Amino acid sequence: MLRAAGVGAGDEVVVPAFGNVEVAEAVTQAGALPVFADIEPAGYCLDASAVEAAITPRTAGIVVVHRFGRRADIARMHVLGQRHGLLVLEQGESEAPYDEMAQRRERAAYLDAKLKGVRTPDGGSGHTYQQYVVRVPGNGRPDRDAFARALRAKGVECRVPVKTPVHRLPEFRSRVALPETERAADETLALPVDASLTKREMQRTVSACNALGGLLQPAF
Repeated sequence: MLRAAGVGAGDEVVVPAFGNVEVAEAVTQAGALPVFADIEPAGYCLDASAVEAAITPRTAGIVVVHRFGRRADIARMHVLGQRHGLLVLEQGESEAPYDEMAQRRERAAYLDAKLKGVRTPDGGSGHTYQQYVVRVPGNGRPDRDAFARALRAKGVECRVPVKTPVHRLPEFRSRVALPETERAADETLALPVDASLTKREMQRTVSACNALGGLLQPAF
């Protein structure tokens, strides 16, 4: 799609580092250079101000990725695109059937109301909860990883949504400062909200998280 739009050698394309490597790979396959911009901390999508700061005379486009079922502020990205004459592409997530989406939202609402000691997601407008991503308090990655191990030991399936930001991978290593991306990679954990989960399984998730959450305190 990038090549078809005329993006090629010598061009730059602004992309997120928080997420899948495939977006950056698609830019390099077109012969262009991926330029990483930071995310906004509530929705984990590209921050429009960070994108604008990353724009140079060589910038040809922006790839906006919707994350975890929460949509990016695509309207602001199109404003940037028009202002700077840039291509704006979106990468979405596979849509779940309506019934499944409704059940995920129901489970997410239950977790929102019951969880203590972790920061629950900002639902925003139209969140479909492809993943229910919380922030674990404490001292970043070591505490988040310990929290995840303890949950799994109690039978709660959980996963780290982004283990290594793309700008830290060897093939894309960059010195650009992306503090919100780094913080999100160190603190986030996806809890189960699948439509197949029983009420007892949801209660087990809440009980396990709440037993652990109060133990983690930031260091000063």
